[in-house]
Amino acid sequence: MAHVSTPRCPHCRHFLFLDKLICPECDGQLAYHPRLRQFVGIHKGKAVVGGETWYTCSNRGWRCNWLVRDDAPSGRCFSCRLTRATPDGDDTVALEKLAKTEEAKRRLVLQLGDLGLPIRPWYEGAGGLGFDFLSSISLGRSVTIGHKNGIITLDLAESLDDRREALRIKLGEPYRTMLGHLRHEVGHYYQRVLITDEQTWAECRALFGDERANYRDAIARHYREGAPEGWAQAYISEYATMHPWEDFAETFAHYLHITATLQTANATGMRLDGEAFAHRDSDVNPLPSYADQPVHRLVGDWRWMSHAFNRVNRSMGMGDLYPFEIVATVVRKLAFIHDIVTRSPQPAAEQQVVALAAATAAATTPDTGFA
Repeated sequence: MAHVSTPRCPHCRHFLFLDKLICPECDGQLAYHPRLRQFVGIHKGKAVVGGETWYTCSNRGWRCNWLVRDDAPSGRCFSCRLTRATPDGDDTVALEKLAKTEEAKRRLVLQLGDLGLPIRPWYEGAGGLGFDFLSSISLGRSVTIGHKNGIITLDLAESLDDRREALRIKLGEPYRTMLGHLRHEVGHYYQRVLITDEQTWAECRALFGDERANYRDAIARHYREGAPEGWAQAYISEYATMHPWEDFAETFAHYLHITATLQTANATGMRLDGEAFAHRDSDVNPLPSYADQPVHRLVGDWRWMSHAFNRVNRSMGMGDLYPFEIVATVVRKLAFIHDIVTRSPQPAAEQQVVALAAATAAATTPDTGFA
């Protein structure tokens, strides 16, 4: 399932981060090919790949570096077409924040594809995945971050570091990022997509609780009383204690955090020398994919790798990269998510059919992009 690649400049082979439009080493013009998981060189806004002509996304002016096939509506890439609502076109301040949030979403979409998770876009019917990116600063009112019927809503104001950090401290959260929000909210979406039979729902409820419990009452109780005493023995975070929906979404987000970071570690050639760690007889070699591995291999590799990452962060005077403890109960929850994610993946070829066929479907929908 994993499309592992080390992103390099096609001109000079310099390593590139996924958000680049121009190579910082040779100034070559670049675009990212989401099917190949590689950068390609572009000339006059287009590239020929495998005999097909691909064009730069029409949102390139807002730093989208993805390519689109020549029949894509409005010239927008698949990731950009998943965005349903955005700030007004003349709100340049909000659009700057939108560009940063879209970068995080592209990372999310790539990871969902790597895991073989199906994406049915919002414009193909009710319940499809879509994103409303709004700004509480521009609107002059609060924007509720959340998920409803496939639509994920985020407040672009949280892309401001000081605002997000203030909320993180106020809410007592050890970790809060835009990508983290996206991974959490998409967990709500996939709980309904991946659990389709009563037996699996029963297994889910045995681990996370009954999601049919009153959500409004749970919110009120959580903000009135906080997390229950001893919560860390059964939950990955305090927020996960609020309601079974939130426990599932938080655990799903951590599954995405863990698998993405281990995949990156593998792609960059990282490994841990077993002799450098006490109580460890063998090296730790992160895998490009854990789809055919038991969850204990995934969690075991992550425990050692995150320990090393935390030590590196502390040597720079920063907080832990991964400030969470994965206890036995959480491992069982991760195992459930690992199972439903890996037992019925959508092959890469089918994902491409969906993404490219969606281009034709989207041509009949209003252009709600930010181009």
